[in-house]
Amino acid sequence: MNVPVIFQFLKELAANNNREWFNAHREQYEVARKEFEDMLTVLISRISVFDESVRHVEAKDCTYRIYRDTRFSEDKTPYKIHLGGYINARGKKSDHCGYYIHLQPGNCMLAGGSYCPPPPLLRAMRQAVYDNIDEFRSIVEAPEFKQYFPVIGENFLKSAPKGFPKDFPYLKYLQCKEYTVSCPLPDSFFLAPDFPDHVADIFRPMKRFADFMNYTIDDFE
Repeated sequence: MNVPVIFQFLKELAANNNREWFNAHREQYEVARKEFEDMLTVLISRISVFDESVRHVEAKDCTYRIYRDTRFSEDKTPYKIHLGGYINARGKKSDHCGYYIHLQPGNCMLAGGSYCPPPPLLRAMRQAVYDNIDEFRSIVEAPEFKQYFPVIGENFLKSAPKGFPKDFPYLKYLQCKEYTVSCPLPDSFFLAPDFPDHVADIFRPMKRFADFMNYTIDDFE
């Protein structure tokens, strides 16, 4: 796995995001894609040490198309300028919580959780948090978790969600519109020779969070 090759391709693509350039450099893309899949294979092995549910997952099933859907976007550039891989025991399209790796020069991160869950599922997840708040807090407020993932969610309601008390003392855990977490990282993190071990160190404390949410999510799938 040659991460510098991946970064170099993505930098050049960001500066030349058009079909003519991409078609002329398709071989370079294929090399970068193969290096990314090799990286995911190593990471799957590391994560499997503490989460056996992903042991069967193959790297090729974790990646996303490089082509952007521009139908409803003002930005008509045809290609994504990042490579992303979602290591998920139920598949990358599942609402099930998994482990996401995002490589983009200047905007790398590790993330996880359940993104954009359908309303009935989101309601059930909020209810699970509400009903088991002490357990949930023991997970997300643990120092080993919070040092990497200090915030739960990306988008938030301004008040209590319908059906929940406005005076709930931990309302912030119910106001999120998705149960996700993320850890921004510098490019240099992925250039260190032992970075797969450090990825595992970051994802390991996320497993309890994923297990908590997946207990509810599994009832919907």
